[in-house]
Amino acid sequence: MGYYKESETSSAEHTGSARGNSASRSDLFPKLVAIQRILGAKNFVVMRAIASGLPNKRKLSCEIENWGINASDQSLRLVQSMGERLLDHMERSLLPLIWKSENGTGFAEIPDVPALMVRVANEDLSYSGLALPVRLGMIGNGYVVFCGGNLLLDNEMVLEQHIKCTEIMVDLLALDERRVTPAESLSEREVACLQLAGDGRISEEIAVKLGLSVHTVNAYLGSATIKLDSVNRIQAIAKAIRMGYIH
Repeated sequence: MGYYKESETSSAEHTGSARGNSASRSDLFPKLVAIQRILGAKNFVVMRAIASGLPNKRKLSCEIENWGINASDQSLRLVQSMGERLLDHMERSLLPLIWKSENGTGFAEIPDVPALMVRVANEDLSYSGLALPVRLGMIGNGYVVFCGGNLLLDNEMVLEQHIKCTEIMVDLLALDERRVTPAESLSEREVACLQLAGDGRISEEIAVKLGLSVHTVNAYLGSATIKLDSVNRIQAIAKAIRMGYIH
């Protein structure tokens, strides 16, 4: 397993308790390394649930990691081994998932762990893991996973780091939304249609309000949905609000 070198993480000792807006993914990296150290892990992986190409089917995609050597292979192996179980678990619960290495090592036995964490079997991965689910609805869902080492599973500590990981995921997804380029920026008509749709107006009402045909209104709403990389009109409205296009 290609663990991240200690010398490369020395500058990321302190995250701070206050959350600030991250300008880039590189701003998130030291925060993740600091949490990794607190939990006694050797690596971290941030994974996002994305469409798999099949109806109603999702898959996990690696967004940020510090595997080091053979990073792609390491991420693929993790998804193949735990991906389905992680996705199924997130549909039912936000409790952390934990697993020991294939040799049965990786964290100390703590009597009250079963109450606040869910154990899963592991016969494939050479390292232990702590997977913290983050479910943000239309904004996006995913996991922050900490691997290897001798994981510290104190309930209060894990809860505190889980909250920090949720904030990191919010920042990561916000960064992705800001990638809309000027060529993809919404037009004045698209913004107007989205604003009225967000106010609860149906297409016919929007058409009357703006002096357009219903077909044209639907075309504007459809193009705005595509530009905002949304799966439907509701998600497009939510993204437009977060990005400041509408209120």
